[in-house]
Amino acid sequence: MFYFLYTHRISILPLTTLIKSNYAKYLGITFILICLSMIANNTYSHGGVFLEDDLCVIQIGFHKAHFTIFQPQKSQHKEFCEDIPHATESIFVMEYLHNNLRNKPVEFRIIKDTQNRGRFVKWRDLENIKNFDDITVFYQPPVIREDGVFLVLHDFKEEGNYIGIVMTKTQDNNEMYTAVFPFRVGSQSWGYIPWFIAIALFLQLNYWLMSGGYSRIKRLFSSNSSNI
Repeated sequence: MFYFLYTHRISILPLTTLIKSNYAKYLGITFILICLSMIANNTYSHGGVFLEDDLCVIQIGFHKAHFTIFQPQKSQHKEFCEDIPHATESIFVMEYLHNNLRNKPVEFRIIKDTQNRGRFVKWRDLENIKNFDDITVFYQPPVIREDGVFLVLHDFKEEGNYIGIVMTKTQDNNEMYTAVFPFRVGSQSWGYIPWFIAIALFLQLNYWLMSGGYSRIKRLFSSNSSNI
């Protein structure tokens, strides 16, 4: 490594050189792109539910279905993709996009996210839970919907974080397909606001450095030292 550094004449830039150069500009752009990428991933992909052509879709193995949540008592006909604003009667609707789902039993479960597993929880994070029934708030046993519309109703009593689990099996029961989607019921948390605040602060700091703020502070301290 030292030979590489010597032969390529690589040196570590001092802080003042780094600030005066375009590195600060490139660093700011990189930081923004990373934050926006993380926000986009969080926004459009929560477990097995995602947006496709502006429609909410749930992926159950290789099967897909349009996925919608309604809260008619509070929000009339407004559709929700995952998070729902009220702890009230909620209707979960799946419209099968694959005809072979019409002949398969599908079960639906909602559990409390007691361990705060987060937005990217997978089935492998849940399959070893021993007290599944203790944290289950709703369970629909396997049922076949030949019309291709799977509908369940649950009346939430508490706000909080929950995890939805959809399962189906092959006809020979040799393989299980699952979809796991976390969602929140009730008032929203801070969400992505801290990210936007961090981006705004970083941009302000980056502008201050690039406009000579560091040099002005350095000259101010130098002049104060000379006057003492």
